[in-house]
Amino acid sequence: MRSSAITAALVACMSLLALVEPAASDGRDAEAEEARITEVTRPTGDFSRAEPFEMRPAGAATVFKALDRDSFSHPSANMDFTRQRDFKIGNAIFRKEWVSSPSSTPSSDGLGPLFNSRACQHCHRKDGRGHLPVEGEVPEALFLRLSIPPQTEAQREDLRTNRIRVVPEPSYGTQLQTFSIQGHLAEARLGIEYDPLPVTLADGTRIELRKPRYEISDLNYGPLHPETMVSPRMAPPMIGMGLLEAIREADILALADPDDADGDGISGRPNRVWNAETNRVDLGRFGWKAGKASIADQTASAFAGDIGISTPMYRPASGDCTELQVDCLNAPHGGPAAEDTVEISQELFDLVVFYSRNLGVPARRDVENPKVLRGKELFYGSGCIACHRPKFVTGRDADPEHAFQLIWPYTDLLLHDMGDGLADGRPEGEADGREWRTPPLWGIGLTETVGGEEHYLHDGRARNLLEAILWHGGEAEAARQNVMHLSAEERDALIAFLKSL
Repeated sequence: MRSSAITAALVACMSLLALVEPAASDGRDAEAEEARITEVTRPTGDFSRAEPFEMRPAGAATVFKALDRDSFSHPSANMDFTRQRDFKIGNAIFRKEWVSSPSSTPSSDGLGPLFNSRACQHCHRKDGRGHLPVEGEVPEALFLRLSIPPQTEAQREDLRTNRIRVVPEPSYGTQLQTFSIQGHLAEARLGIEYDPLPVTLADGTRIELRKPRYEISDLNYGPLHPETMVSPRMAPPMIGMGLLEAIREADILALADPDDADGDGISGRPNRVWNAETNRVDLGRFGWKAGKASIADQTASAFAGDIGISTPMYRPASGDCTELQVDCLNAPHGGPAAEDTVEISQELFDLVVFYSRNLGVPARRDVENPKVLRGKELFYGSGCIACHRPKFVTGRDADPEHAFQLIWPYTDLLLHDMGDGLADGRPEGEADGREWRTPPLWGIGLTETVGGEEHYLHDGRARNLLEAILWHGGEAEAARQNVMHLSAEERDALIAFLKSL
């Protein structure tokens, strides 16, 4: 036994196996197993006590460590010691600051020439959420996605067949990059202003939301296309990604109801996107609009677009530079040879993916607290679990840390219409301009502990969890109204439950 935490995790895993493993000893009865999984993942109706294993949102992978700024930076608790070495090396690469080429530091150059950040960790601060810029600061963990409507029949066909998710803006590509290496001009400056939006709750409590306005100035590569669509994006937390990847596709699709056949007002649907890892169209799971199907593809895309680092999956060394940005295309790259433009090797790239896949989910707190239990009842009763699905059992064919675990991510990984207030008007893949993927809620109660501040939603506009709820609309409008009609005491209990996640 290496530690009491690992021992406890193994005990929990064995208990889960006893719960869902068929009793037959001469082979696995698939039908019986599915029935047991259905039973264990059914949302509860008993709020008098915590459910079995509820303290372990990531099953045996759940992390039991001191609650501090490093709470999102620990490996899966059930990770073998020999694999922890790879996790630590991946962490070092994730934190590394890249430099421009040419450089005397092999495997560390190739930055940009245009970029949004020098290191993965700068956006995912302490492996958590990004942060909003303070006055006078150039945004780093928040940027604008760019695209235009299809202009040609070929582009329409590529969108229809999911070969592309968006059509890039001709001069600036798929995202606005506000930094550049020496000798190159950044694409533009990004400014953010907020307009107040008052909301009055049923008991007379007045809440002032804030609606962001984005100003793009100092465009250095010509005007934007007149039909440019923009969407702000803040870096999300990294925890539990491997477990989300391990959820069986059939279990996610079983929750989809694109035509609202059951008439409950919830019509979640999947996003289908091209996966550069598998070279096929797969189910989208990651990103604010489920625009990426795998952690590897998400990682390679971030290296290319955010830092300007080429990978074996995305080989152009110029990152998101467009054909009109000639100096960017012709700049020196950090590849090992003139004809080899890959700036991070397959080995190092795989280590970053392994790290990202295995950032552990912290244990729940206060699961038996009466106030938290009351808040859980209100969360369920208000209809929030229609999208924030509490539980899944992961597939047996996943990595050893993630295989066959009862997990509590509070998401269905599907797209939902969130109403006018959150609409960005920018489609991505099969997601339209009003749809967003349901974000996981595990770890949300430690947002301030890890990041030092609270900012929620895709652009960080919400300064606390109540504000985030009040921005919900569309399919979530009924749940929002239910929350608006809670008493102050009930609202406090609801937030206490969310803070325990």
